[in-house]
This record gives sequence, structure tokens and C-alpha cells, in this order.
Amino acid sequence: MDEVTVAPIQPYAARKTYLCPGCDGTIPPGTFHLVVVPDHAPDLRRHWHHGCWNKDLRRRFGADASLN
Repeated sequence: MDEVTVAPIQPYAARKTYLCPGCDGTIPPGTFHLVVVPDHAPDLRRHWHHGCWNKDLRRRFGADASLN
């Protein structure tokens, strides 16, 4: 997996609706979530539900994967 930068988006800063690539569900305004930006391609940044991102990490790297 390429290096990515993961940034939390607090509910007060989440002002738009986004589509989570992990579940294809919506992330409504006012919902805590994560922005994941590939370091090599910042234009491919995506907004993820926190749980979907953690599930994807576990699927890719095993149960010991973390956000760090």
C-alpha cells in the first residue's frame, strides 16, 4: 500500500455530504470521519467513515493495523 496521510474531520468542520469508498454509504454533514490523502496523488483524497477505514486496514494488514 502506498503511503497516505490520515486526518480526522471533527463534526463541526464536516459541512458537506461525502461518499465513503469503504461502504459506498453517505457521510452526512456533522459526522466525524477521516480524510485519507495518498501522498503521491493528493487529488485522490477520499472521505471515510472511521469504522470503514479501520476495517479496511485490518483487511489489508491484519488485526494489529492502526492509524499510525
